Amino acid sequence: MITKSARPTGTGAPGYAQTLPRTPEAAGRARLLVSTALSAWDKEELGYAGSQIVSELVNNAVNHTRSSAIQVVISRDFNGVRIGVVDRSQDTPKVRYPDENAESGRGLLLVAALSAAWGYERKQWGKVVWAELAGEGK
Repeated sequence: MITKSARPTGTGAPGYAQTLPRTPEAAGRARLLVSTALSAWDKEELGYAGSQIVSELVNNAVNHTRSSAIQVVISRDFNGVRIGVVDRSQDTPKVRYPDENAESGRGLLLVAALSAAWGYERKQWGKVVWAELAGEGK
């Protein structure tokens, strides 16, 4: 069951957050959270990009960290929507450029292509990897 926690952020912008176990199934639950938030904000046009981005960010956290749980955070302001995935790893994300026959390694390239901007913020306890959506899906 998905628990949504709408909360004001420090700037007063609305947001949703959910803590999920670090399992492959978390990506599906994260997509549902993003879809719910975008629908509540009348931003359904961002749904495809938002779903793909959160899937990639969650999959990276699942595959490249040892956290027992991750947190998905989605917030909105006047510039658009920000999707973030929080984990307890200090390892920073790295864009890879796999050859055309590789079966993986394109996740952050996809995030970059679908977002207006993306990046990460280091914290004492881990990091937040985020992507921003603005306008019609980018």
